Amino acid sequence: MKISIIGAGNVGATLATRVIESGAADIVLVDILKGMAAGKALDMLHAAPIVGYQRSIIGTDDYVDTKGSDIIVITAGFARKPGMTRADLTAKNSAVIREVITKTKGLSPKAIMIIVTNPLDVMTYLAFKESGFDRKKIFGMAGVLDTSRFVHTIANRLRVPHKEVETIVLGEHGPNMVPIISRTKVSGKPLASILQQEEIEDLIKELSECGAKIVELLGSTSAFYAPSAACFFMIKAIAGDEKRLMSVSCLAQGEYGMSGVCTGLPVKLGKNGIEEIVKLDLEPRELEALQRSAAPTKEALLSL
Repeated sequence: MKISIIGAGNVGATLATRVIESGAADIVLVDILKGMAAGKALDMLHAAPIVGYQRSIIGTDDYVDTKGSDIIVITAGFARKPGMTRADLTAKNSAVIREVITKTKGLSPKAIMIIVTNPLDVMTYLAFKESGFDRKKIFGMAGVLDTSRFVHTIANRLRVPHKEVETIVLGEHGPNMVPIISRTKVSGKPLASILQQEEIEDLIKELSECGAKIVELLGSTSAFYAPSAACFFMIKAIAGDEKRLMSVSCLAQGEYGMSGVCTGLPVKLGKNGIEEIVKLDLEPRELEALQRSAAPTKEALLSL
């Protein structure tokens, strides 16, 4: 398998390290800054005798090297800075996405594309429109990250191991994300039977502020360890044809009463990308919240 990662910043380089150390694929790391990707790739190769991986990695500023990719991950773009909303990133990063899609789609017409660039739902829709790819082949990393954050938030509050928490987060990758409480369990028990509604709402508030808090703490960059782990989780599902249920940002075409917008929906990921958009039995208020959460994204699409 050949995976091209566009953007050798924190997310891209960390993802490249995770993939090459797993032995899942050969890597092409691309960055427009001359020498950036090549330097990081060489650094990773110097670790191979110590870590023991055998896969190849090349760093380049030439998109031709991505030809024949099975998976293309787009992490390139401007990071969110303190005081900047995800909406503020749209004008800056839409130009980046357009350029990357233009330079990669013809070289790897059968590739699966995973979008990581923020604002993620908007950029995923833009990549879909610019590429002309089937919607099953192009989707965004969002729900996996948000779900992981919610698992940690719950486990940390209740002082239980992460493996004891079962949940899924759908909708916008941002403040309007929708944790599905009706499907959230701790040690097999519904969360609603363990915590009061006010306590659950406090957990949801903490979740919605996770990304901004990391930006505030880091000052000059945004999260990258968890986003790269989430993306790697998706890559493993595709490479292993796992058909694993997870939340990704994808184009809705009538599912859950939505159309013409990319948002976090439950899917099964496998070798063909999105093998199935899964119909979960949501409570009426959860379905309404999911539909509302996509409204800001749909409005943002008007500015593209």
